[in-house]
Parts: sequence; C-alpha cells; structure tokens
Amino acid sequence: MSVAAMTSLERVLKTMGQKEPDRLPAFLMLTMHGAKELGLSPRDYFSKAEHIIEGQLRLGQKYQNDCVCTSFGSASEFEAFGGAVSWADDGEPNPAQPLIGDAAQIGQLAVPDVRTSKALRKVFKATEGLNREVGNKIPIIGTVMSPFSLPVMQLGLDKYLELMHSAPGLFDRLIEINREFCVNYANMQLEAGATAICYSDLVPPAAFMPWESCFKTRLLIAQQTIPLIKGPVILNFDSGRMTELVDHIEKTGAAIIRAGAHEDIERIKFDCKHRITLLGNMDSAEMRNWGRIKTVDTVKDIIRKAAPGGGFILGDDQGEIPWQVSEETLMNISETVQEFGQYPIMISD
Repeated sequence: MSVAAMTSLERVLKTMGQKEPDRLPAFLMLTMHGAKELGLSPRDYFSKAEHIIEGQLRLGQKYQNDCVCTSFGSASEFEAFGGAVSWADDGEPNPAQPLIGDAAQIGQLAVPDVRTSKALRKVFKATEGLNREVGNKIPIIGTVMSPFSLPVMQLGLDKYLELMHSAPGLFDRLIEINREFCVNYANMQLEAGATAICYSDLVPPAAFMPWESCFKTRLLIAQQTIPLIKGPVILNFDSGRMTELVDHIEKTGAAIIRAGAHEDIERIKFDCKHRITLLGNMDSAEMRNWGRIKTVDTVKDIIRKAAPGGGFILGDDQGEIPWQVSEETLMNISETVQEFGQYPIMISD
C-alpha cells in the first residue's frame, strides 16, 4: 500500500520538528513572477489582491513550491506612512523620495493604522484569499521590514546614518514607532491567515557602523520585536557571518533563519541542529545567470550538505527571487529538488 505524499504544510512542520519528511521543502519566494504568469506589468500585477492570489496559485503548482507569499513589495510599508513610490518595468516599487526631510519631523511621526491603510488592505485581502484556497495545505508567508531597516526608506541612508550618531533620542523614537508598526502589521497578516512572517532585516552592516556595534543594535531590536509577533518568524539577517550569530538569533525567538549564499551551509546547519530551522542558501544575484548544469550542481550540493536529518528548507539568500531569473532556471531548481530531495538523501560527495 503506497503512502500518500505529504502536503507542503505537513512537510514544513515535520522539517521544523528536526525530522525528515518525504522530501526536502523548497521556498521559492516568487514575489514578482506572478506578473509574468498573468501577462501583466509589475505595476498592474501589484494593483489588485486578486492578481497576487492567482499568480501565487499558478506559481505554486508550476514549480511544486512549498509556500506562497503575499508581499506587495517593501514599499507598501513606506506607502502606509504616507510615502510616494515609483515603478520600474522589471521590478517592484521603490520610494520616490525619502518621507522624512528633516529629523525634527520624527517627533510628529505617527504609527499608521494598519487596518485602515489603503496600501496594506491589499496585502490582507490577498492573505485571506490564499488562506481560503490553500491555508490548510501550503504555508502562507507574510513579510515585514524590521524596525531597523525601514528607516532607510523613510530617511535615506545618509540621513539615517547621521541620525544614529548625532541624535540617539530621535533614533530611539523612530525605532519605537517602526517597532509598533511592524508588530501590528505582522499580527494583522497572521490574523488574516498568514502561516508565518518573514522579518526582513537586510541592510548591510558595513553601511552603518562597525560590525560588532551594528550586530548588537540589530539583534537587540530583533530580540525586542520578534517575541511580540504572534506566530512563527523567519529571520532574514544580512550579515555574512551567520556562524557567529546562531546563539544570539536563537534568543530572538525566530523559528527559521535564512543563510546567505556565501555562508558555510554545512557548518551553520550543524550549529542550528535541534535548535532552529535553516533556510537558504541559493545566491539570488547569481541565479540570474545560471544555466542548467550550474543550477543542478548548485542545488544538489546544497541538498547534500544541509538536507540530511531535516531542519532545512531550500530557498534563496535574500527572501525574494529577482524578476530576471528565468522560468527555465526555476523549473530546473524544482526538478532537482523533486529528483534529489527525496528522503533519505542519497547524494554522494
């Protein structure tokens, strides 16, 4: 008698329990590729929740993906604060200009009401729609910008750096405003039906301060924020030194951490074993140029090093696969997972 294949949700839950499911789960975070599936520009695609729902369902089936994602791009959070966005032909929206022209304006900045924000209502509607379609079968991944990262959009990088060094009181206030917004937004997505929240903290540390100082600041903010989110959290932490952070990241309460493409995935998997689930570490930038042989070899190598024993989900290193990655490459990733990701893993060195 044959055993029925697991659903994606069952597969992921068993993996997070540090056990081997039927096959390796794969999270292909295809935020924008639904536009291609529907024959729409990114701007038109992100204009309606119905487009996101249909696009994610098609992509999930096409690539046998183990998650769907509800992101309308990080700029939607910038819009919620009243910022304006600009559009490109090959990507998601970006801030048209910083929201805060003068640091003194932080004193009057208010936390947006996530329930009434026009920019966020589409996210909740898409989440509710996907929950009706696949909520008990496929994980639905919502996204929030970390309180540390969102100010880069609000102020611009140079002014944010200046704020941290010259006005610590205003810096703390801005972080508090963004923390409250982040938590409210995350919990509203969970209320709408999201299975987990991706907490995106991808500002390169070197852009701000010495690594040790940046690490302490960002981890402290994460440790104060993530426990307030009422569901599992995936931590995207752009460090390049994840092997030094596992003990500290575990204290944030995050359920999953994303490993960078240049990390030693085998070493990090060993450090994370039985403590926290690892996600990664395909190179989202290089993926744009992969041919079939490169794709298969890369994915097989990651599977060989990180998949045995459970506790690992294949994904990219940034939390979003670029628009420029081809359908052929995505299909090659999917087919490699189906062929070589079956447990027990049988790939030799």
